[in-house]
Amino acid sequence: MSHSWATRLPHPVLRPLVTRYIGYAQDHVTLSVHRGLPSRHVTLIISLEQPIRFAGLPGEGTLQALVGGLHTSPALITQDRVQRGLHVELDPLGVRSLLGVTAAELSGRVVDLAEFGRPWASLPSRLFEAADWPARFAVLDEVLASSAASAPPPPELGEAWRLLRVRSGGVRVTELASSVGWSRRHFGERFRAEVGLAPKQVARVLRFERAGRLLRSGASDLASVAVEAGFYDQAHLSNEWRALAGCSPRTWIAEELPFLQDDAVPPEPDSGA
Repeated sequence: MSHSWATRLPHPVLRPLVTRYIGYAQDHVTLSVHRGLPSRHVTLIISLEQPIRFAGLPGEGTLQALVGGLHTSPALITQDRVQRGLHVELDPLGVRSLLGVTAAELSGRVVDLAEFGRPWASLPSRLFEAADWPARFAVLDEVLASSAASAPPPPELGEAWRLLRVRSGGVRVTELASSVGWSRRHFGERFRAEVGLAPKQVARVLRFERAGRLLRSGASDLASVAVEAGFYDQAHLSNEWRALAGCSPRTWIAEELPFLQDDAVPPEPDSGA
């Protein structure tokens, strides 16, 4: 299989809302089904080849462009031999500003991008007509910036989300609630109403995501990966991996890892990286 990738940070005005853009092109793909893993991002995917065919999450099964909410089970994507498109990582707390809905309204499902209005409906054709990746990224900057509205969530949620990310989920809900001056119950309700997952579920996804980054970077000792990612032990990591990815870590390494790019997320301003 041959593949190429292009990544870029969004325009600075969009960076509180969008983490990065990824362009991908793959030929002679042999892996028939790809597991879309849970992550910290709401994902916007636009195919520049055949429509995307997926299962495992509620929503339509074949779409040219889609938005996928936060989820705690794999989204199974049937792969064509030739693939080309763009993947945009949206911050869950920025979804309301960009799409006019909360991340909670997208949680655990996929939605046709065209449902969010004309600029979004015309985005696949504009990206297809662009000459190269820089031109496509410029189109994304234009459309996302023109769609962004001033509708930030409460700052308390922003601070809690920052702490969860910085500590890769290694923080108790009571500590998060205390840090923003809310009761545990009120914090949990407000957080889930905005993000779509409870704080404990997000912490679980962040630990899983950290383990995935370690494996992609070349770590092979699962016991060490488990400890570094915040799991109790290797058995805990393996159980969580089966629940969130639908397979064991070893199966994922054998089936998926050879086909993935070096996927290190660019350091965020508050990450300390």
